[in-house]
Amino acid sequence: MPSYLFTYRTPRDYVPGNADTMKAWMAFFDGIGSAVEDMGNPVFSRETTGDTGAETVLGGYSMVSAGSLQEALSLAAGCPLLALGGGVEVGEITPLSAEMPASTAGSAAIA
Repeated sequence: MPSYLFTYRTPRDYVPGNADTMKAWMAFFDGIGSAVEDMGNPVFSRETTGDTGAETVLGGYSMVSAGSLQEALSLAAGCPLLALGGGVEVGEITPLSAEMPASTAGSAAIA
């Protein structure tokens, strides 16, 4: 089953760590249950390069397994950040083959 990376985009004024926030995150992870491969970690220090959008900042990540990108998006739909003006970027992890030529590997990673 494919693995998907969830990158959490928090509103710039988001304050992590209060009791209600922790309950909401625990309910989210309980809701997606066994699909969680790596609950991940929050991100508190961050900088950007290039155009990463002005409305949100990187807030953390998780790894989940799902049968399809659509299924992974359905899992992400319960993220508590969505109700606060944040978002979740969802991307399928594409393992690179050791035999893959470097020129092909670079374009596969960017695609």
